[in-house]
Amino acid sequence: MERRLVVLAASAFIVAAVLSCAWVTGQFTTPAVDRTGGYVGELAARDQPWTRLFRTTDALAGLACLAGVALVPRARRQWAGWLAMAVFGAFTVAGSVFPYDCAVLSDAGCGRGPLSPAHHAHVAAAVLSAAAVLAAMALLTRRWHAWGASLITGATFGVTALTLAAVASGRLAGAVQRVQVLLVACWLVYLALRLLIAEPPSRRPRRQHVLAAGAGPAVLVSAGPAGAWFHWELVARELARGHRVTRFDRPGLGLSPASPVPPTLYGEAARLAALAPPHPSQVTVVAGSVAAWHAEAFARLHPLRVSKLVLVNPACERGRRPCGYALGRLRVGGPAPRGAVSAGRVLGGRVPGGSAFGRAVGPWMPALGGTWGATALARLTGPAAHRMLTGLPDGYGVYRRGRVLAAVAGEWLARREMAADLRRIRAAHPLPDVPVTVISSGRGSRCRARVAGLLDAKLVRLPGCGRHVHLDDPGAITDAV
Repeated sequence: MERRLVVLAASAFIVAAVLSCAWVTGQFTTPAVDRTGGYVGELAARDQPWTRLFRTTDALAGLACLAGVALVPRARRQWAGWLAMAVFGAFTVAGSVFPYDCAVLSDAGCGRGPLSPAHHAHVAAAVLSAAAVLAAMALLTRRWHAWGASLITGATFGVTALTLAAVASGRLAGAVQRVQVLLVACWLVYLALRLLIAEPPSRRPRRQHVLAAGAGPAVLVSAGPAGAWFHWELVARELARGHRVTRFDRPGLGLSPASPVPPTLYGEAARLAALAPPHPSQVTVVAGSVAAWHAEAFARLHPLRVSKLVLVNPACERGRRPCGYALGRLRVGGPAPRGAVSAGRVLGGRVPGGSAFGRAVGPWMPALGGTWGATALARLTGPAAHRMLTGLPDGYGVYRRGRVLAAVAGEWLARREMAADLRRIRAAHPLPDVPVTVISSGRGSRCRARVAGLLDAKLVRLPGCGRHVHLDDPGAITDAV
């Protein structure tokens, strides 16, 4: 998927280069604009016949440049250069939104009357976009040490100096500016070619982040969606006084590296099995929200390795259920095993599959998490969203990382698929005869009561507690363990 993203980014830069050269046709369609003395931007002036066409091509060129930057794989020490390229694309779009009122250099009457704020905004956007692309060229060329980049960058800086001199003298400003625009288009093509032929950045292999403390009976803590190990610090600190407590971050979350494949219920159950002590030792699993599905699947698939389940605000399955789907004990030809659910074949129903959208988009999430676009979005929204949802600061800076944002989206996309797999596992594997406690906080506890009934579990209600029980009332969890 990373290679496909690189191809898409390169294609976006090629599109931006082609669209930025749309002014070539304007030399024939708009003869009122002087080919040697008029600015390229005059083709899109409000009083010109093809203003909408050239404004549209400028806007699409800027958007294509922004898309290309967003899809470029993140590389160390290059953020300033790619940020400047993104600024160039943004100001290119701004210049199309705010065009000239009239052809500044080609029309002698332009400027005699008052000019609109949009006219002045276009001048500012043009200057800032030129400065941004020059900064991007200089910064990226410095990092790459490539002769091609140095050649284009040097020529562009030289032509820019000539453009300033031509504007000051009032002669040949349009002709020199057109050469400058052509060089910028060459730079965009160069970016595309470099992305296609460059070797992918080497990344050091990293192991999953696992933290263990204390001694005694084993307890395995699995955080809910978007959760990290430090959210369960209060629970782990209390349990570590008499237990061996293990916390971990799922792939892409917290300090764990991203996985190249999307999450699955069977994969998460296998992860719990790998972190649990080997047989014949048994483990108590504490899991929150969707992680409760992982814990239940682990218990059903590895019944001899679990001593207890503590499910904190377990997520409820949503969407269409199969015909004949029932909760609790079923009596079809005799009593069903504890926690079992009738298979669709027995009652004439069909166990549904997951989301087609999730299966199509989910595999892209790990690769998208390593792009500049995901990094920028995470830095802008991650810490604020984390504080709003948990009330805690992001002291470790994990929610500023694009891979965490992509991992959160990937788990959300895989949710329906996991729910479908959980129904299949429930139909095929009985729940072992171990104590199960379901902790339900807040008012919306009806579905959690159904989960408790399905698992024949003890239901602990905490109506005055928020949805983050591990933060608001960690004692309730330690008591359940």
